[in-house]
Amino acid sequence: MKRRRLGKSALHVSDICMGTMTFGTGADEAMSHKIMDQSLDAGINFFDTAEIYPVPPKLEYSGRTEEIVGRWLKDKDRDSIILATKVAGPSGGWFQAAVRQGNTALDRHNIVKALDDSLKRLGTDYIDLYQTHWPDHGTVYDETMEVLDDQIRAGKIRAIGCSNETSWGLMKSLEASERLGVTRYCTIQNNFSMNNRRFEDELAQVCKKEGVSLIPYSPLAGGVLSGKYNDGAKPEGARFSAYLAMEGKRQFKMAQRFVNEKSIASTKRFMAIADEAGIAPVTLATAWSKQHDFVASTIVGATHTDQLPDIFAASELVLSDDVMKAVDKVTKDILYPMG
Repeated sequence: MKRRRLGKSALHVSDICMGTMTFGTGADEAMSHKIMDQSLDAGINFFDTAEIYPVPPKLEYSGRTEEIVGRWLKDKDRDSIILATKVAGPSGGWFQAAVRQGNTALDRHNIVKALDDSLKRLGTDYIDLYQTHWPDHGTVYDETMEVLDDQIRAGKIRAIGCSNETSWGLMKSLEASERLGVTRYCTIQNNFSMNNRRFEDELAQVCKKEGVSLIPYSPLAGGVLSGKYNDGAKPEGARFSAYLAMEGKRQFKMAQRFVNEKSIASTKRFMAIADEAGIAPVTLATAWSKQHDFVASTIVGATHTDQLPDIFAASELVLSDDVMKAVDKVTKDILYPMG
């Protein structure tokens, strides 16, 4: 498993990261531990979680995923693991966080409390990469960046990142850090896949010019690129199968963005490319994500160990120019399948 630096930080991580957002719902604790064990054996040293996990977020079990990861971590060499977690962004508007009774924000009070609570659940005295889960564009970034810097100086975190951020927001945060003389974001965790290449429109340039690494989530476009939702299929236990039954709710709208006529059409063409290359669709999607100079590590997810071999097969795979061009052709023919 190759390792890459996260932005301008001192952290070097495997170029595949194991995400944990379904640990505690889609995967029980025993299966979650098996997934992490096999990931570690495969050379993955980077694991990503969040205070609001598992999904779908609910107040009654928020923090469960961190607890599961924490119990797994107990008998591991802590220095061998690069552990990432996130503080919930401000509640209100599009999303009500399932922590702190929905009274979340990126101010000093919330960040310090969230970090201390995550450290307890994870059973560790430091987080390698601490990320803001989503931004607040209605406030200045000064307080957020200053308190994150304070936590680095206190030894509670080693590096910081943002998630679900825009080009404007990333640049504003970097400007605030430079003006204040405090630590800057080294990573951005945004959605990026063959079905959602919007990151390349502007944010990729920001990352390359500013030395910030993308650690993309959902390289399989929420599982769509595996083909499991093709032709109207709604597999039992799949996240979007459940979301598509929740008409009128936020989850239903989210599922429609991922599973729609254009996204299924592009998926079928990507699957044909994978078949011609002699690899699984999941392997193609994972390898394609890794093969970008602004990407440091691609965040994958699993609910069962049976899903891991096709992911791990991408670890040493370099796609040919012909395959990359074939993917680009689909992108040009079917623009923005996820809107």
